[in-house]
Amino acid sequence: MGFVGVMVGISFAAVPLYDLFCRATGYAGTPMLGSAAPGAVANTTINIRFVASTSPGLPWHFAPQQVSMPLALGEEGVAFYTARNDSAAAVTGISTYNVTPDIVGRYFHKTACFCFTEQTLQPGQSVDMPLAFWVDPKILDDAQARAVRNITVSYTFFRTLADAERAGALASAGPHIGAGTTR
Repeated sequence: MGFVGVMVGISFAAVPLYDLFCRATGYAGTPMLGSAAPGAVANTTINIRFVASTSPGLPWHFAPQQVSMPLALGEEGVAFYTARNDSAAAVTGISTYNVTPDIVGRYFHKTACFCFTEQTLQPGQSVDMPLAFWVDPKILDDAQARAVRNITVSYTFFRTLADAERAGALASAGPHIGAGTTR
């Protein structure tokens, strides 16, 4: 019975530990948890493109306020995304993010982000959400990543499982996150 208990404990710890590993290493395009930007230290500029989507079960309009922005390596950039609840009831969503190409995940540092944080919007409510970030100049030392001049930052909002269950929308909610995990 002890072995089974240990295995169950490991399985519950796997998701948050995997998330922490990805954030610490930049694995699979997951941006790293970043400290403050060092300031522009290279004459190289990268174009950052912003993309947004929602899962089918989330009645929100979600979009970046800017399509793209040029950014010098080491310089901090700030972008905003806007979410609006188009339904007649309060709805709670949570977002995930990714950067592509995957190789740049270890060099893309976020200093402020709305990801993995539940957002509850009242009917018709809109909210602007900031993303502060920088690209590490060490990208130029990586033979596989140094030629990258375009990075795409993609956010997807999902209806939380608890909200879908509460609203009776679970059958049409589509994919969702947050069921029994702490991210």
